[in-house]
Amino acid sequence: MSIWDIFDRISSKNEVQGGKPEFIIVGLGNPGIDYERSRHNAGFMAVAAMEEKLGVQVNTYKFKAKTAVASVGGKQCLIMKPETYMNLSGEAVSQAMNFYKIPIEKVLVIFDDISLEPGTMRIRRKGSAGGHNGLKSIIECCGGEDFPRIKIGVGKKPHPDYDLAEWVLGKFSDEDKKKLSEVFENVLPAAELIVRGKISEAMNKFN
Repeated sequence: MSIWDIFDRISSKNEVQGGKPEFIIVGLGNPGIDYERSRHNAGFMAVAAMEEKLGVQVNTYKFKAKTAVASVGGKQCLIMKPETYMNLSGEAVSQAMNFYKIPIEKVLVIFDDISLEPGTMRIRRKGSAGGHNGLKSIIECCGGEDFPRIKIGVGKKPHPDYDLAEWVLGKFSDEDKKKLSEVFENVLPAAELIVRGKISEAMNKFN
């Protein structure tokens, strides 16, 4: 039995009551102190902002992820931060989907986007991976790309020759942190609308 199986067995006894989750909200990032608050961890940071507003802690180990169950938009939602590293994010998401029998259309993914400026948020109904390794893993492991997503702008490389990995694993400037704080305030209201099936309203309001 792997350590993850042990965590799953323990945490299943502690699942929040109120019915099984019918929606998954997953923020993407890399675990570990070396990656904290890096551009690539914007999804984790967005989930942290949600935790504070929801009054929950996403720290129960289950499905190769840190998780919590909370009511978002009137629906029971499993909130996840995969512990698999970015390029294997789909392993965690697919395990949760299979366990709760949740279709891909009810998986909301929050992640960083280098094509958007810091302080910008974009909501999409579906789409390709667009070169993002976390999305690529989810699409491969979960069987499709028809899932809603919230893109958090982290800014493009300062020049074309700049190493992409170095850029996305780098830290935000103080100015960008201020811009992102405003975006993170909107993540939960946007997620509430999406979970309620009002993605067009969310796009009109927050894009």
